[in-house]
Amino acid sequence: MRVFMLVSRVPWPLEKGDKLRAYHQLRSLAKDHEVHLHCLSDSRIPADAIEHLKSITPHVTVYRLHPILIALRLLLALFSKKPFQVHYFYQWWIARKIDRAVKAVKPDHLYCQLVRCSEYVKRFHDVAKTIDYMDALSAGQRRRLEGAPWYLRPFVKEEAERLRGYEHLIFDYFEHHTIISEQDRQLIYHPDRMSIVVVPNGIDTAFFTPLHDAEKDVDIVFTGNMSYPPNVEGARRLVLEILPLLKQHRKGIRILIAGATPSAAVRELEQEGVVVTGWVPDIREAYGRARVFVAPMRSGSGMQNKLLEAMAMELPCITTTLAANAIGAKHEQELFIADENAVLADLILHLMDSSELRASVGKRARAFVSGHYQWQPTVDKLTAIWKKPL
Repeated sequence: MRVFMLVSRVPWPLEKGDKLRAYHQLRSLAKDHEVHLHCLSDSRIPADAIEHLKSITPHVTVYRLHPILIALRLLLALFSKKPFQVHYFYQWWIARKIDRAVKAVKPDHLYCQLVRCSEYVKRFHDVAKTIDYMDALSAGQRRRLEGAPWYLRPFVKEEAERLRGYEHLIFDYFEHHTIISEQDRQLIYHPDRMSIVVVPNGIDTAFFTPLHDAEKDVDIVFTGNMSYPPNVEGARRLVLEILPLLKQHRKGIRILIAGATPSAAVRELEQEGVVVTGWVPDIREAYGRARVFVAPMRSGSGMQNKLLEAMAMELPCITTTLAANAIGAKHEQELFIADENAVLADLILHLMDSSELRASVGKRARAFVSGHYQWQPTVDKLTAIWKKPL
């Protein structure tokens, strides 16, 4: 099958969730199909990133978004009902190039990741198309309202409403629809949302393996893209709200916050016992240093890849209902779930006090991830959708 794949970012390196999903789907698809990867980018891409992607498929094209046109499109968005992010990623000259590319490739299927890219391909009617919602982005925006600064709340609320309407509108332009979890599917406001196929993320369990010999020099680790607002909020909650509760019972708690592009709000969390690393070339080292992984997520959408990675490495995890529901793991079996700060703190102390409990939960966590979240089966599910008659 010849597949035309359109994504909003160059999927390498893997510091963001959408890039990770696109990259691993690309790798699996390229084993059996001819994949033409077309990427948007709002920043300069290192040559080695393109070379790496070309080692997977030789058909890689990158369209660099012009910053002046981004500004003009966002200004135009003030007089439109489309989401701001759709305006941000759309430029007419790229649309013309994509139009010519699709006609030249003559794909058997057109695969578009995220609604922000859909304007480029929605009007192709002579090729079957799939929109990967990935997350219920409108719901993720609504969850950000409470933690957003007062001056950003009108924008966040407006974008949430625009996304909700656009997720509904764009549905009918595509023959097939996918999303990352059942929890997200229920949040797409379309009467036919149950026809959206849940295609979860996977985890490379050959790469993310336990580091039993690693020195445990920190108590808690939290990872992720640290400029992503839900992760920023989670890091601040861990340090500013949960850590003081832990210190009431134990001195010298050590926290490691690891991940790309930490915002100023995350950098400000650094203090005695709290280290913010920024980008880590091999994130496994961060997991290997810790006794417990804690993801106190209040907002966001989709599936928390960091949880799957930590679980695959047999690191006991504590998270909230919001993050756990997308994965489907059981409380006190494969991970621990709590929403109140005091309960989260109690669970952290409980796990820190018992190496046997950490080991048993860690083993069950890895077995769960290995059995439910492998990349090739999820991509096989995706291609099975494409083979169904319309």
